[in-house]
Amino acid sequence: MIDSILVNGKITTHDPRHAQTSALAISGGRIVAVGADHEILALARPGTRQYNLDGRRVTPGLTDAHLHGQLTARTLSDVNVMNAAKADVIARVAERARTTPPGTWILGAGWTQELWEGKHFPTRFDLDAVTPDHPVLLGSKSLHAYWVNSKALEIAGLTRDTPDPEGGQYQRDANGELTGVVFENVSAVRAHVPTLTADQIADLLERTQERMLARGLTGWHDYDGPSCLSALQVLRERGRLAMRVVKNVNVPYIEHIIQSGLRWGFGDEWLRLGGLKIFADGALGPRTAHMLAPYNGEPDNFGVIVTEKARCSSGSAVPARTASRPRSTRLAMRRCERSWMCTLPCGTKRPRAANTPISAGTVSSMSS
Repeated sequence: MIDSILVNGKITTHDPRHAQTSALAISGGRIVAVGADHEILALARPGTRQYNLDGRRVTPGLTDAHLHGQLTARTLSDVNVMNAAKADVIARVAERARTTPPGTWILGAGWTQELWEGKHFPTRFDLDAVTPDHPVLLGSKSLHAYWVNSKALEIAGLTRDTPDPEGGQYQRDANGELTGVVFENVSAVRAHVPTLTADQIADLLERTQERMLARGLTGWHDYDGPSCLSALQVLRERGRLAMRVVKNVNVPYIEHIIQSGLRWGFGDEWLRLGGLKIFADGALGPRTAHMLAPYNGEPDNFGVIVTEKARCSSGSAVPARTASRPRSTRLAMRRCERSWMCTLPCGTKRPRAANTPISAGTVSSMSS
């Protein structure tokens, strides 16, 4: 039974036998035939829906291979500081504070000091001037650095005597005081940010999904945490999940998913488990990517190792990882060359390196 027919369109298939055509037929949610209008119309039966595209373009749907669905949804409702000048970031936070009850967290993401004059990192005092009564947490564009105010540090109980977190670093001034910039691991602060329920996240995801569909995206590979997976299941149960999602598993939950006995691909055609993800190092923007040489002007800064080499090489090796720059890229590529056996049963699925820029220098360094 043919459910739907689309005719009179400009359809690109990427199939060399029918690279360009004008009509297609759909059955059970899948395209079962393409061809000329008269060929496809001949497949119609009583009850088949017919749509005249009036010459509109149809292309295969796009899949975003690396997306944080929950974070994207939250960002659309948080303060938008993407690529904003420092003064604009502070102004937007101040505007949100004027309409937000005291004590309520102000969240946002997208700043990068690399676009600012002098390329200097911000400080908590910049935010304190406009948010004395609101805790603030702003993620950088790379999400490998975070900018918080003094109120947020106070709530999290962080002081100059607090040691750096595992896999992260608290930036300090010449006197050892916290500046308000946190590299990589911001869990001590985030633990105090009120969490949304699965239903609330699902509501946000549904609105975000509409925007993605309008731009040609029909699926994504997700890298957020378990709360996003719960919300996606809620959308699926509501019958409102309109995009196909591969849900990857992050470091804190890898052992749990392995112990549960779940395998790669568990789920259905709309929502299924993908790979496991770890961070090898940081990112270039906040100068935490693990480099072969120190950063200009910072002779002691080679970046931050988020996951030690020994762990990357152990039986806990995983098929999806992020390696931002030369040292970690070299490590990631060498592990891939040895064809890891990932602990989440996945048959012959290959390791996958994400966020890994490759340059001539990186390639040449791999042989050393």
